[in-house]
Amino acid sequence: DETAAAPSTRENLIAVGLDLMRRHGYGATGIQDILNAAGVPKGSFYHHFGSKEEFTAAVLERYVALEGEHCQKVLGNTRQAPLRRLRRYFEDLIRTAGQSAPIQGCLMGSLSLEIAGTSSLLQASLRSNFAHWQAIIASVLREAMDKGELPNSTRPEALAGFLLNCWEGALLRSQADRSDSPLKDRSEERRVGKECRS
Repeated sequence: DETAAAPSTRENLIAVGLDLMRRHGYGATGIQDILNAAGVPKGSFYHHFGSKEEFTAAVLERYVALEGEHCQKVLGNTRQAPLRRLRRYFEDLIRTAGQSAPIQGCLMGSLSLEIAGTSSLLQASLRSNFAHWQAIIASVLREAMDKGELPNSTRPEALAGFLLNCWEGALLRSQADRSDSPLKDRSEERRVGKECRS
């Protein structure tokens, strides 16, 4: 039955909103743009969401869930060595968020820049999701320590935070440069990694 498989109005709005906000950002995506793209009246939007801010929180939740599926698929593949999985994960991110990707950038990063300073709801959600992302990376680093791939002096939480912060910063720089070079630059990787572990 085709109608049973059709997404609900709420799900359709979130999917459309995710695509538009990833492409154009929070500020440039108006509610009317979302309604037009989703093909639904304004009343349907406000039936499901009290405000654009509340809607964006739902869009962010969907984005994090989709990214989490990929994260689990790559980082959860225990048949590969931990550091190899971690490298592959960031290489995948370059393909899906870098300059050659269909949609460049990270929604969490762009929302942090655009709206986190003025929305306590979204700021709290972003902070929580970044912390969760860091914890996942830290768990892979702890596994690498257990397998002897990293020294016992490694501080996995600090190193995970450093990697995540480097990724987000390099992603912004890649957008400014219109180049993936900042995402692929490993010239300082070993030196800074050693400092972070000491």
